[in-house]
Amino acid sequence: MEFGDECYCGDVSDAQQSTFDVESECNIACAGDPIHLCGGESRLQYYAWNGTMNLWHQPENTGRYEFLIGGVVVPLVVTLGINNKIAMVEKFGTSEYKNSTGAYELDLSLVGNSSLAWRAMHVKSDVFCSGSIVLPDKGARQLNVGGWSDDSTQGVRLYTPDGTPGVNGTNDWEENYNELHLQRQRWYPSASIIANGSILVVGGELGSNGAPEPSLEILPKPNGTGDTWKFLEYLNRTDPNNLYPFLHVLPSGRIFIGYYNEARILDPVTLDTDVVLPNITGSVESPLAGRTYPMEGTAVLLPQFYPYTDPVTVLICGGSNFGVALDNCVSIQPEVENPTWVLERMVSFKASDDLHALPDGTFLMVNGAHQGVAGFGLATDPNFSAVLYDPTQPIGQRFSILNNTIVARLYHSEATLLFDGRVLISGSDPQTYNPDGSPIFPEEMRIEVYIPPYLSEGRTQPNFTITETDWAYNGTYTINVKLFHGTTSTMKVSLVAATSSTHGNAMGGRTIFPKFTCTGNTCKITAPPNAKVSPPGWHQLFILDGPTPSFSHWVRIGGDPARLGDWPDFPDFTLPGV
Repeated sequence: MEFGDECYCGDVSDAQQSTFDVESECNIACAGDPIHLCGGESRLQYYAWNGTMNLWHQPENTGRYEFLIGGVVVPLVVTLGINNKIAMVEKFGTSEYKNSTGAYELDLSLVGNSSLAWRAMHVKSDVFCSGSIVLPDKGARQLNVGGWSDDSTQGVRLYTPDGTPGVNGTNDWEENYNELHLQRQRWYPSASIIANGSILVVGGELGSNGAPEPSLEILPKPNGTGDTWKFLEYLNRTDPNNLYPFLHVLPSGRIFIGYYNEARILDPVTLDTDVVLPNITGSVESPLAGRTYPMEGTAVLLPQFYPYTDPVTVLICGGSNFGVALDNCVSIQPEVENPTWVLERMVSFKASDDLHALPDGTFLMVNGAHQGVAGFGLATDPNFSAVLYDPTQPIGQRFSILNNTIVARLYHSEATLLFDGRVLISGSDPQTYNPDGSPIFPEEMRIEVYIPPYLSEGRTQPNFTITETDWAYNGTYTINVKLFHGTTSTMKVSLVAATSSTHGNAMGGRTIFPKFTCTGNTCKITAPPNAKVSPPGWHQLFILDGPTPSFSHWVRIGGDPARLGDWPDFPDFTLPGV
């Protein structure tokens, strides 16, 4: 306390340069409480909390990193397709690897043979710092928008995953600027499927560190012709600290948007602001610390559980105070009355981190730096540790310290949930150099996987069969399960939405635990009730035998109400149908 009306909270690490002076120099009474003293002239009254504020678990079983395969590119966007192969795109055109085709696909069934595991694919423009999502059409096409400069900043690229494990597909990325492009130039945009099944694209800059593009637009164009983009004053005001804004559809159908250190809720029809939320809590040192690029934290929706009556929670972890990485996560329930941000101390400082949903409802936090911001040469102290976040535990007790890697994963790193419950760890392109021009950290092509604790206990993974994979809202669908350790009375079922990972942002992320009932080994799962709880899209369906997840099966929920499967109707695009 200083002068009786200012309060500073922190811990010893925040005051390492301070020294203690005699108590008599704190002689000013507290405001409204003349009995107690609250500091003095140029003096702080020091209070210490002797309870437990942060209980970080240190389990014996931490899981582990494993090397998977040597790469052929430094990926910028990574997406697991419904063919269970990994699609990667890189900064084609500005890459140092002049023979790169800009896109590759990794067949996980062939990782023992690098010459067979990688399939070269092709993009036509520079996808450097673009955004991606998986569409709800029949083909589960991957949509990539925006890019580095010139025509690429308005790029719209589509890939329909094909082939099977061990067998190459023949489809490739499709793109034709003259037939289809964004209305506005966008470098560092975000994208999301909203409740009506349309594609929302938000934010960015004009490219190559250009002027802001503080706007949103809908794909396909709602009116078919004419400009339908919308200027956003709040993105204009907070540029350049609001790139790759966080987008999440809320149970009301409204849209949460987080940008820099602000957040609001948008009307799902007009896309105007419906609610301005409190500013996102920063740090003790600076309330102005930011969470989106270039400060670059990461945001997720915490799991939703049947009957979906509890308020949904948005969790944001990491970020930076203009170079000083943050050591906290903050969460909010945007649709409750008088919502407020709740702060939780992380295990360590994290900027440019990745937080990815696991099938058991927990989240794996990996990658990033102890300091700096996102961008080339702007972070030099890698954070090698993995951490587990468990939202079922009390606030302040949700973090478990897991294992470490030896690979620096800094700017341009990704985390991607695989169909077998492992997490693919890829990327790092910090371009940080010594005075002699040699790189401090390489452009990282090594691909790792993280094996979470639920796969490193020696337990056999359960399995199940399913025949119906195109689900209607509130429909009931049958699976036949095989468990090895527990019974269906202790089993769980989860749906993890398809995502694309880039710059700490798993676009499209959502985890749902639906209702199910079992008779013997036959179980009936009830799909989510509507597009507000679960926007139309593809999901990995898992069952969990105690803590242990199965391999996933892909299911589509809610169909394709915006008829994206019939778009775009041009010669250079192959349409999968709705």
